[in-house]
Amino acid sequence: MLMYMFLGVSIIADRFMASIEVITSQEKEVTITMPNGETSVATVRIWNETVSNLTLMALGSSAPEILLSVIEVCGHGFEAGELGPGTIVGSAAFNMFVIISICVYVIPEGESRKIKHLRVFFITAFWSIFAYIWLFLILSVISPGEVEVWEALVTLLYFPVCVLLAWIADRRLLFYKYMGKRYHKRHGIVVETEGDTEPSKAGGGGGMEMVLDGKFLSRAGGVTPADNCGDGAMATVAGGNLPLSNSAMVNMENTKELDDSRKEVIRIIRELKQKYPERELDQLVELANYYALLHQQKSRAFYRIQATRMMIGAGNVLKKHAAADHARRTAVVEDDVVEDDDLPVCSRITFENAHPQCMENCGVLSLPVVCHGGLGESTFYVDYRTEDGSANAGSDYQYSEGTLVFKPGETHKDIKVGIIDDDIFEEDEHFFVRLMNLRVGDAEGMFESDEAGAAPKGRLAEPLVATVTILDDDHAGIFTFGERVVRVCESVGTMEVTVVRNSGARGTVALPYRTEAGTARGGGEDYEDARGELEFVNDQTTQTLQVRIIDDEEYEKHENFFIVLEEPRWLKRGISALPLTPSLPPSSPPPSPPPSLPSLSPSLPPPSPPTITPVDEEGQMSAEEEEARRISEMGKPILGEYSRLEVVIEESYEFKSTVDKLIKKTNLALVIGTHSWREQFVEAVTVSAGNGDDDDEEDEEARAGRKPSCCDYVMHFLTVFWKVLFAFVPPTECWSGWACFLVSISLIGLLTAVIGDLASHFGCTVGLKDTVTAVVFVALGTSIPDTFASKVAATQDQHADASVGNVTGSNAVNVFLGIGVAWTVAAIFWNAQGKPFLVDPGSLAFSVTLFTIFAFIAMALLLFRRRPSIGGELGGPRGARILTSLLLLGLWFLYILFSSLVAYCHIDGF
Repeated sequence: MLMYMFLGVSIIADRFMASIEVITSQEKEVTITMPNGETSVATVRIWNETVSNLTLMALGSSAPEILLSVIEVCGHGFEAGELGPGTIVGSAAFNMFVIISICVYVIPEGESRKIKHLRVFFITAFWSIFAYIWLFLILSVISPGEVEVWEALVTLLYFPVCVLLAWIADRRLLFYKYMGKRYHKRHGIVVETEGDTEPSKAGGGGGMEMVLDGKFLSRAGGVTPADNCGDGAMATVAGGNLPLSNSAMVNMENTKELDDSRKEVIRIIRELKQKYPERELDQLVELANYYALLHQQKSRAFYRIQATRMMIGAGNVLKKHAAADHARRTAVVEDDVVEDDDLPVCSRITFENAHPQCMENCGVLSLPVVCHGGLGESTFYVDYRTEDGSANAGSDYQYSEGTLVFKPGETHKDIKVGIIDDDIFEEDEHFFVRLMNLRVGDAEGMFESDEAGAAPKGRLAEPLVATVTILDDDHAGIFTFGERVVRVCESVGTMEVTVVRNSGARGTVALPYRTEAGTARGGGEDYEDARGELEFVNDQTTQTLQVRIIDDEEYEKHENFFIVLEEPRWLKRGISALPLTPSLPPSSPPPSPPPSLPSLSPSLPPPSPPTITPVDEEGQMSAEEEEARRISEMGKPILGEYSRLEVVIEESYEFKSTVDKLIKKTNLALVIGTHSWREQFVEAVTVSAGNGDDDDEEDEEARAGRKPSCCDYVMHFLTVFWKVLFAFVPPTECWSGWACFLVSISLIGLLTAVIGDLASHFGCTVGLKDTVTAVVFVALGTSIPDTFASKVAATQDQHADASVGNVTGSNAVNVFLGIGVAWTVAAIFWNAQGKPFLVDPGSLAFSVTLFTIFAFIAMALLLFRRRPSIGGELGGPRGARILTSLLLLGLWFLYILFSSLVAYCHIDGF
């Protein structure tokens, strides 16, 4: 019965931890100011990770022990009991020795885990040991056998002091910001190490390196992003430390947290693209979502929930979420068909091309008009006419108007417009042709009257006006880009740029071009260099060149390079026989032909040498020759206004959107939270596969098709009563998780009260004292979920903080809240009665002293394991793992043995 009650507490604690995860995962939008003055809006967590771990997370993990101590005191007339304090000390010993020994051993061969946030770990480790030293002092030294009000209050107030100091260490405030930090570059990333104020000497000679406002300043004065500059905000200049302002530090931390999340998602997408090149983007996004959830740093609450649900046959949280997400996407059928409701019965008449072009010497221009849709049973009459733009009727084109007739079944008609040619150099000109006045007739052509309320049988559709551009053919042309700046997405692959030839198109012209680096680098880094010639044949007005853009999948990118057009040259002058160069005196040798440049056309003939015009004896040209030269210069090909195109490479909007969506979907609160009572009851009666081996190779179909094992079914039927009962707890979506929080902690308190009575009866039945029952059985039962949670955290997390660091924080919170609250209430009660609050130090003081000594040994062992030969607190070489685990387990057995001997007076206590 006692074990069954422990199962119930574990299940309701699962709901309790889910509410805590939802509460601590709440986010807000902040405006981040960049060093260049630009602002961006980012979403960040409201709760600091360290604060949440030491407050709500620790409360959720240690709630049974804390409530057991409080309920025991309040339920026994405010008299001190042995079960509550004994459970707290026994649970601390189990956490410190057994859980850490398991975490050390389960790390895969050849791997190790280190604590990342050492400052926070040292603070919590100190308080976890000092808490029990303080217990010994108030029980045996300061006021033996009595707990005064001030002692109980100080014990309780140590809790906010511990949280505050851990937060200060995490944020590098007060004296922490003056501690030395050293920055160095490793694989292009700025890496921070603490305790060394020597400036970097790499690359020879001194100089200055500084990290300021999220930027890494090199010796050359350039500024590059300090994407991974640790969790502090210091600027190291020539061996000194310059603390940044609080706003700059907050901006750096917010930016770093967001950038780290983006980089991790981008890394996962890149790896999946290489691993599954044949898969579509949507499939890769599904896999990336699962990978991101699997590999991201998780909270203590998540590991506790994961362990509990796998233990009771409720399934692997991540795999169930991925399978459900895949099923929802499979069930959704998207209808992307855009229908035009009346297209089957109503014809559309429109120009086929809204911007036609023609050469000045084309003679007659044909403008196609099309009729599509409808029943094909009516005759349509459409009027048209030309309208002046920069081109004028009579001098540039022939005015035209008339009516097009579309008989049943006809879909294509042409409007003919005459173009007038001249020999005058002029700019390109345009005029308009407009469709109007649609009438509908029957199959015989008789006009039909409109019927009231009847659907139309035809209508004019855009474009109703065609803008016709007349290209001058009397000039070799002005060559230019269409605009000064063009923006391209880095995922475009090969970009095509159009070069326009306007104000003439006479002759064959070679136009050299080349790329020029800006902030973007060529040579295959950001783009591939391009150089060559475009060949415009006679009457050709556009030509395209290609530049390959390298997609390096950056979340934010704004780099530029340039495409430069060089001076065009005539290859063939068409109908003109004018000289290309000014005449030279007879004594001057004829110029050699220009060297041929590489061309896009492999069969391009070499250019002809220019014609030399004779001059008179004084070297002066005649009037006719001067006029010929002037006309020749007027007709030469030249560069236009935009001969230098700036190409701005920007991030892929689709890629950026994908990253943003994945970051939002990787919020663990969405995975473990619930949205409705219906969802909770369905989960309560459903048995799921609880295999905890999160193999990355398994795709979503395989995860969805995994069947529960026999053990899963057994645990499900054993716990289905508790699951259905606790499905009545409000979903975590209600009141942002607070409703679930309050109801769950109330139910935990109720079950804990029952467990206290059952444990006492169990001890009486088997002949064990409450002290031994608490240290061995109750502490073991309340710590089982934490054991599984720490094991999962040790194997899945990249660092040891979630498995080792949280043990020390939990042990400190147990004393400060579990004993501090209970003894404060009792001490105030008895003080009001004018009586002292008596606590027998006996076995409790001995247990506390013994635990403190063994805890010092365990902490020293963990710090010793950080040596390079072992690699970290967890894992390492096989021999070191086995020896560490055996030593820690031995300390726990010794603690149990000596505590039991003292309880039965075989050894004298204090």
